[in-house]
Amino acid sequence: MSEHRREAKANQSASGVSDRTASAPSGLLWGGTGREPPPREPDLVCFSHLRWDFIYQRPQHLLSRCARVRRVFFVEEPIFDEGSMRLEISRRDCGVWVVVPHLPEGLRSEVPLWTDTRELIDRLFAGQGIRDYVLWYYTPMALDGTRHLSPLVTVYDCMDELSAFMHAPAALREREDELFRRADLVFTGGRSLYEAKRERHPSVHAFPSSIDREHFAQARTPIEQPGDQVMIPRPRLGYFGAIDERLDVELLDVVARARPDWQLVMIGPVVKIDPAILPRRGNIHYLGAKSYAELPSYIAGWDLALMPFARNESTRFISPTKTPEYLAAGRPVVSTSIRDVVRPYGDAGLVRIADEPWEFVRAAEAAMAEDASPDWLARVDEFLAGNSWDETWGQMSRRISEVVATRREPPVVAQGADGAPVVALV
Repeated sequence: MSEHRREAKANQSASGVSDRTASAPSGLLWGGTGREPPPREPDLVCFSHLRWDFIYQRPQHLLSRCARVRRVFFVEEPIFDEGSMRLEISRRDCGVWVVVPHLPEGLRSEVPLWTDTRELIDRLFAGQGIRDYVLWYYTPMALDGTRHLSPLVTVYDCMDELSAFMHAPAALREREDELFRRADLVFTGGRSLYEAKRERHPSVHAFPSSIDREHFAQARTPIEQPGDQVMIPRPRLGYFGAIDERLDVELLDVVARARPDWQLVMIGPVVKIDPAILPRRGNIHYLGAKSYAELPSYIAGWDLALMPFARNESTRFISPTKTPEYLAAGRPVVSTSIRDVVRPYGDAGLVRIADEPWEFVRAAEAAMAEDASPDWLARVDEFLAGNSWDETWGQMSRRISEVVATRREPPVVAQGADGAPVVALV
């Protein structure tokens, strides 16, 4: 039994739930009138450093599938503002309940980020009747507000090496050590992360990036071009994703300068870096963030997909979800030598790998001239066959269910006066 199960009963308190709890009606949470019985599956409560409505990526793919069979609460990092301590809860079309803790501005510098969310989390659990539940962590820092809880299962879905990212909290490594002690299951977002974490826990499982093939395969068919891209000349070399410290801005600048006839289309929000450091040339087009639904229409108008990642600590363990997505869209891909791209995509001859700027340019030229052939597309489709978020979630769910089964106490069987078995539910 993990450490959190042993200490929880001593720490948990049923008192102190405020009438200020912000919640959706319980009837709506169960799916309608309030008369339906609770689902058989335990709830899942996720704690994340990412915003649900930021970029549609691994958490959204997995938890939207989870929400088909159980209640899912996605708790974001707290927001500091001038209002009172409160919860903002809203439901997305996929069924996930997004929970945003609001804390008074005056608390910002007094305590670690998640510490004062404990009261709000208790309100959430009391108000929504969360009793049997799985805790799912994307950020170890959330332990500061949740270590008193008593879940059936604790899961750490380690999708990045967060300690290597810009502005990472100083206590992050210490909290991750604690989360490894508490977790029942550890999932990793790529092979390199698995290799880095597998000795730290007895149940670590690699689940690299998957794809929604049908969604991105739309880019292989005639599709209307978005208004902000249709007037950009060809050839277009595109990128989508966060534009942050992981992007090699010097490489991007050299490519644009070396081939002024190439149009570099950059889709995604600029985060954690000063936008002033981004190269500004007439053939680099920053189109901003786009919705997940819009991506195929943009990719359909590209001649090449780019992954110009820097090679630094923040990219050492990344496993870009966009790699299989670009390929499912039928676009040739050039990437720098990110380990989880080289293995397996580069080794399979599906993605061209180049690091130095002029090598990158030559690889892009070759990819646009030689890839996207019927033979290449056939190899891509064969490689991606069986790779889906449905399959990934199915495997994760089965592992969680196996642990849940060991935590729920079995019925006690005794004999009645007539010798017949009597089942007492406990």
